[in-house]
Amino acid sequence: MSTHFNHLRLTQTDQALAPFAALRGAPIPPGGWLKAIRESLGRSLRSQAALAHIAAPTLLKSETAEANGGISLGQLRKLAEHLDCELVYALVPKEPLSHMVEARAQQIARQEVLGVAYSMGLEDQRPSDTFLDEQVNTRKRALLAGPWARLWR
Repeated sequence: MSTHFNHLRLTQTDQALAPFAALRGAPIPPGGWLKAIRESLGRSLRSQAALAHIAAPTLLKSETAEANGGISLGQLRKLAEHLDCELVYALVPKEPLSHMVEARAQQIARQEVLGVAYSMGLEDQRPSDTFLDEQVNTRKRALLAGPWARLWR
């Protein structure tokens, strides 16, 4: 995959995820969203179950599973529809994806360059810190210009 395509896809994904960043770390209501929305609408478990064409114990089990993180996305989507809601699903990175890629390239470049510098230091030939920083940056640029799959091996 070309470097240009890697950067383009990374930028587009970061932009698509940007609206979700504010939700990172947002608490889930006690009992989960299904129960919170149902109760906010003033619907009993029995009436909501009837709207969803399922038994009340089945809805209770689904609400409990959602609160515990054990519900499938398909089931959650179906139950959300009966609450006149839309399931919005996203993985929200803790930092922009571009930062993750840059940090990984930096880490690998430092390991490679400083590994050689250590060996040279044992022979009393260690280069200056400025030279090593330049070499790390050069190696980082080379890693970012190549296939990114190599960054995660």
